[in-house]
Amino acid sequence: MPVPDPSQLHPSTRPDLTNVVFLANQVTSEFIEVGEYAYYDDEGTGVPFETANVLYNYGPQRLVIGRFSAIGPGVTILMPAGNHPMIGPSTYPFTMFGGEWTDRTLDTYLSIPPLPDTRIGNDVWIGRQATIMPGVSIGDGAIVAAHAVVTKDVAPYAIVAGNPARHIRTRFADEDVALLLAARWWDWPIDLITEHAATIMGGTPADIASISDTSP
Repeated sequence: MPVPDPSQLHPSTRPDLTNVVFLANQVTSEFIEVGEYAYYDDEGTGVPFETANVLYNYGPQRLVIGRFSAIGPGVTILMPAGNHPMIGPSTYPFTMFGGEWTDRTLDTYLSIPPLPDTRIGNDVWIGRQATIMPGVSIGDGAIVAAHAVVTKDVAPYAIVAGNPARHIRTRFADEDVALLLAARWWDWPIDLITEHAATIMGGTPADIASISDTSP
């Protein structure tokens, strides 16, 4: 049996899944980087992810999404360009209006420390209508619950929920998380991933580490 072609917009093995979009084949923005097999469920709207879901994407910060991550319908990712200044008494964005307001405030605006890139790791699941705030980093294997508002970094294999999102639990013990992060199954050759897909879904971190140790 074939496996999905990562170069196609929709899963080549399931013609009915037209709502599932492999984002690496859709995004055009120079500020978005997406790994293979990372997908978004657009519920059949056909509206591009970078238009409907990634807001204030003017750079220079980037949105980086790893391989095999799954993004649910209606997720909103706010990029740092939408931030207002918070270094003084007012948050009003005088600089954006041009003219003398820009002339008088540009140096102040440029002195604000920039936020980092927004990063979503590998094998991350982001639930329906979650919101990711600017400059946040979500670690490999993490789960963001539906409707969560993520305001700070999420550790690998953590589960977060709520507004603001809070840590619920870590999916595995620390030593098992270390095994998974070392094995990095998402970087294996696709033939090896396919061969061991059942173990990746339902096995243990030790099983994954064992496959990684014995693979060529």
